[in-house]
Amino acid sequence: MELSFSMINTVLFVVGVIVMICGWRFFNWVWLKPKKMDKFLREQGLNGNPYKFLYGDMKEMVQMTADAKLKPINLTDDIVPRIMPFLYNSAKIYGKGKNFYTWMGPRPFVHVTEPALILQILANYSQFQKINGGNPLAKLLARGLVDVEADQWAKHRKIINPAFHVEKLKHMVPAFYISCTEMINKWEELTKEKSSIRKEEKIFELQKEQAALVIKAFQSIYIPGSRFLPTKSNRRMKEIDRDVKTTINKIINKRVTRMKAGESSSDDLLGILLDSNYNEIKQKGNTNFGLSTEEVIEECKLFYFAGQETTANLLIWTMILLGQHTNWQDRARDEALKVFGKRKPDIDGLNHLKVINMILLEVLRLYPVGIGLGRMIHEKTTLGNIILPAGSLLQLHMMLLHYDNEMWGDDVKEFKPDRFAEGVSKATKEQASYFPFGGGPRICIGQNFAMLEAKMALVMILRSFSFELSPSYIHAPHTIITLQPQYGAQLILHKL
Repeated sequence: MELSFSMINTVLFVVGVIVMICGWRFFNWVWLKPKKMDKFLREQGLNGNPYKFLYGDMKEMVQMTADAKLKPINLTDDIVPRIMPFLYNSAKIYGKGKNFYTWMGPRPFVHVTEPALILQILANYSQFQKINGGNPLAKLLARGLVDVEADQWAKHRKIINPAFHVEKLKHMVPAFYISCTEMINKWEELTKEKSSIRKEEKIFELQKEQAALVIKAFQSIYIPGSRFLPTKSNRRMKEIDRDVKTTINKIINKRVTRMKAGESSSDDLLGILLDSNYNEIKQKGNTNFGLSTEEVIEECKLFYFAGQETTANLLIWTMILLGQHTNWQDRARDEALKVFGKRKPDIDGLNHLKVINMILLEVLRLYPVGIGLGRMIHEKTTLGNIILPAGSLLQLHMMLLHYDNEMWGDDVKEFKPDRFAEGVSKATKEQASYFPFGGGPRICIGQNFAMLEAKMALVMILRSFSFELSPSYIHAPHTIITLQPQYGAQLILHKL
């Protein structure tokens, strides 16, 4: 009996020690470490809200964003306060020295708005890496090239790069044309019965739903292990992930079967990616040098979301702005007709569209696809004259810089494509104050692809229709991963 009491006491002691250790670690995570970081950042000359236990600024940020989405704005209003109200206010209060910080739960987020510092961050991708922490459920949306680092990034980039080479893009232009022709035909037959949904369209819809669920996941504190709980949101995210992977896997298997049968691969992103992957494995004689089927699927998920979503939103905002500024719509149409007439657009002509290129660059300034870029550091790092501790999170503020009148002038809020008449470098006072596709070694690999797609679509739209904003259009820009119109884009089309 005495032995049993002794064993019980030992077990209770061990449990007590474990509870104390876990309790101390939790207390350190949610209070001591944040308070220490708060003091350290203030000593570096940065300012921000005092840390609030556990949630930091997240409750206020989520509430202000929700409130902003309830109120549409006028076409002439500044869109930044609606898109990122909390950060806009924080920048006004604490960002007078340009950089400031907020609290994402118990972790500080350093917001960088100085172009020189942004240039330093973008140039050093190995030191300033993509943010890979937070809620693991977010990875269900897309991983691939955007998510990997170091040697894995180099391998993925090497294999994917051929798909975006200028010679390969030249072969994709006919596919752009066919896709745009289908779009124009659908617009011309809007009153007819809706066609069946193809596999590719199904993937787009699922990825959109996944994006909305990811945003919801980001707006809450992630408790380790909670992703395994059978909540409605968790179940749906995993269900979408399975459906998308299964659909893409079937498409890949069909392509691989055709390749093994000796058929030439398609001149599209997937065909070129599979070719490049096969050649890399064959050249090195080892499958470790290529991408696994799972990695190819993740790259395809990224193509479907990043490729389709970004170009689609660029075109939507372009039509909204050209629907307002019909003088620029007329100039763009005149250029399209002068360069191509009624013939099929080709890559050389698309690359020489000056007016349309200026318009797209200005749209990307006013309505960038993403409002900023997230980065993190794993070791103590000096950024300009700021010393940042290991584990610091950083946000590179594209939106704040794109609307900074010190960089662009007093007409910063106006739609003026001719500010890009002499190219991007002459349009602004400083490098890295305009970076809709990122910058440095990790600049968006699909930049040229996206611009060619957008130019092709815009040329074909302008040749077929004139358009204007409908009186029913409600101006309400908001973000669900990408910047998009909350209530859609109602336009009145006139067949030419």
